[in-house]
Amino acid sequence: MANIGLAKGAEERGHAREALDADSVREAYRRWAGVYDLVFGGVSAFGRKRAVEAVNRLAGPRVLEVGVGTGLALPLYRRDLQVVGIDLSRDMLAKAHERVAEDKLSHVRGLVEMNAEEMAFENGSFDIAVAMFTASVVPDARKLYAEMSRVVRPGGHLLFVNHFAAEGGPRWWVERAMAPLSRRLGWHPDFALRDLLNPEDVTVEAMEPCQPAGIFTLLSVRNNARPLHLPP
Repeated sequence: MANIGLAKGAEERGHAREALDADSVREAYRRWAGVYDLVFGGVSAFGRKRAVEAVNRLAGPRVLEVGVGTGLALPLYRRDLQVVGIDLSRDMLAKAHERVAEDKLSHVRGLVEMNAEEMAFENGSFDIAVAMFTASVVPDARKLYAEMSRVVRPGGHLLFVNHFAAEGGPRWWVERAMAPLSRRLGWHPDFALRDLLNPEDVTVEAMEPCQPAGIFTLLSVRNNARPLHLPP
């Protein structure tokens, strides 16, 4: 796990920011688990719905939801899919288990406490992996991307819903000013697309703004047939 401090990879890409570690993420979501749906469920609903609609249109039944949280998206998936969710937060997963039981979501095949940067799944275990509002809270988003690429079959699909920082202008300054609060809030408002992936190395199929006001973006990527090699 990355240590608290400047994330070297982001700094080298000209976008230095404070890195979260796994314990910070767990603690943030331990605090938020009981009220997460009430506080964040509404603002995230549009992006979540768009992402699941995109998953439901794709071929292949095996779906991995990375950062499943309290399971807000689980009732939206097609019932013929085989959905597995992982999350680092035991407290959030407890809420997801309650939702699956209460709503009788038989298409949810498993909810597992797991580090998204070091997944226990075999290569090519899934047809689709989707991470909603997750990329900017993990310690190393490049590792997240590489692991999602590894566990999805070549030619499969990777989907992300996230806030990506502006490249300049007034919004860039606002996001940079908010960045010191990220450790307490559990996310990074100054998170850039290149913190997640190198656009020259991947096949980006679509980037679609989501409501409200385009704060979030739905990013769709076709998984590369060749493995990704992260720099040391």
